[in-house]
Amino acid sequence: MRLINTQTLDLEEFFDIYVPEYAILSHTWADGEISLQEWADRKNRRFKPGYQKIMWTCEEAIRDNLQYVWVDTNCIDKTSSAELSEAINSMFKWYRRARICYAYLEDVPHMSVAECEDQGSAFRAAKWFTRGWTLQELIAPPEVKFFSQDWRPIGTKADLALCISEITGIAWTCLLKPKFSKSNPLRGYSVAQRLSWASRRSTTRIEDQAYSLIGLFDITMPLLYGEGHEAFTRFLGEIIGKYPDHSFFASQLRYVDFLPRSPKEFCDSRNVVIGNSPQLQKHYTPVSHSYPFQLTNTGLQITLPI
Repeated sequence: MRLINTQTLDLEEFFDIYVPEYAILSHTWADGEISLQEWADRKNRRFKPGYQKIMWTCEEAIRDNLQYVWVDTNCIDKTSSAELSEAINSMFKWYRRARICYAYLEDVPHMSVAECEDQGSAFRAAKWFTRGWTLQELIAPPEVKFFSQDWRPIGTKADLALCISEITGIAWTCLLKPKFSKSNPLRGYSVAQRLSWASRRSTTRIEDQAYSLIGLFDITMPLLYGEGHEAFTRFLGEIIGKYPDHSFFASQLRYVDFLPRSPKEFCDSRNVVIGNSPQLQKHYTPVSHSYPFQLTNTGLQITLPI
């Protein structure tokens, strides 16, 4: 894992337990971002729009007494497919381990928490809430601090939890949890619920509809850009292999295929919860005792109560 030293601005590499405390940036990509290779020549790149975001992040981290920051644009070597795959599979973990996440809203002017909560506010309409990758960047970190387009603080995830819940459909209790268990980062939220959170978000690449969600389900998978919707099919196969959760099938399936082709088909599944109440267990097999189901070469093999 590469981190930017906020004092020297040099990139330093760390491994596993030796990673120091760090702040992490969440933002939406635009023209003029700075790559790993360009950062080595940063003195000649300081007029690019992406340079200012990185500097603001470093300055804020210094104010928070942190020596290191991580920024996805210049801390990953995107010319290496192996490194990119490792980074995407580790992304949720990296955001979860960060001391604090700075969410930069490039299209939102400075406003108060009360102004953010107003219907029709620029905060509610921020592009940041519509992108696929920023979903895990909202959920994973223990603390998120939002900044306006001129890098002035707006409020924290905790301050704005109810408002963010209305914007995203994510339960406010999920937003307020300080830490997730390592074994199951989102225990208690059904597969359908988690997929519904991504249903109104978009990604530039079709494959990223799947790749941006793997951390929410604590799974890993190889990246194969060019496979199109097949990435989401592989992603669902990984979920089926890990979770005995029938809420997965509560989608608005409109295709001949028996599996959904994108998160959009879960747009009405935010209230599909895991059935663990005594009343439900009288009539249905509890998840913990349900029969396993799997994808085979002829289709889906599953046993369900009638």
